[in-house]
Amino acid sequence: MQTKTENIIKRIVDMLLTVTLLFLMAFQVTGVELHEWIGIGMTALLILHNFLNRRWYKAVFKGRYSPYRIAVTVVNTLLLICFLITALSGMSMSAHAVPFMYGLISAMTARSLHLALSYWSFVLMGVHIGLHLRAMTAKLAGKGRIVFYSVLTAAAGAGLWLFIREKIISYMFFTTMFAFLDYDKPGWQIIVRNLLMLLFWALVGFTLGELTRKNKENKISPKALIPLACAAVIGMVLCLAAGGSSEKSFGSSGLHKAAAVSAKQSSDLPDDVSGRLDNNSTERK
Repeated sequence: MQTKTENIIKRIVDMLLTVTLLFLMAFQVTGVELHEWIGIGMTALLILHNFLNRRWYKAVFKGRYSPYRIAVTVVNTLLLICFLITALSGMSMSAHAVPFMYGLISAMTARSLHLALSYWSFVLMGVHIGLHLRAMTAKLAGKGRIVFYSVLTAAAGAGLWLFIREKIISYMFFTTMFAFLDYDKPGWQIIVRNLLMLLFWALVGFTLGELTRKNKENKISPKALIPLACAAVIGMVLCLAAGGSSEKSFGSSGLHKAAAVSAKQSSDLPDDVSGRLDNNSTERK
């Protein structure tokens, strides 16, 4: 049995992980050096999170696997793999936190892996949260539950729109090698944007959890799809309402932003590491 203190510690660690992730995905807010140290903090929290949940690992090969348990296991396994690769590739480019690990993976390979797998980690983190959302909201009363999921649905719709507008899919599937970041927006807007996108994937995870669980009649209820369907409609409406504004923004300033990111990263690197990056780029040319 888990003690009350252990459960409190778990919840605190989970909250810290979520907040840390939001800032970790806001490179234009933190800059290179702080980004690296936040990444180290995230890695430490993940180790602690897995230690606190070590019972889950002990039970992996025990008992019957229901559809819900299969979903949780697959998501957790993929999330762990993505986090490990993201952390390793990030450390392989480190110039401040762990510079002795620089070059463990070639700079260009590390950059590509880090960009793609960080977004996969972000998406899977949202799904992971959503799979446990029912337990998190178990104490909410009837009206409170309705309000909570209504707000979540609306926020998730906005998150879907932002996910599409920011073209995150292109990062996840290695079709874009550089992050197009907006340094003009206030930091709080970037964090809120990340939170809304995370909430969309949390709703996806919640829907997956509900569809893989059976109700009191021992049946899977399609009603679980309603919140996600509503969020999808909200997202599509926002995309249509926004029109070509996002295309115009990326089309006119995308290369400038990519160059700004590259220049910002290079300017923040120590001379020896920056020189090695330049040499790697020259060799590839």
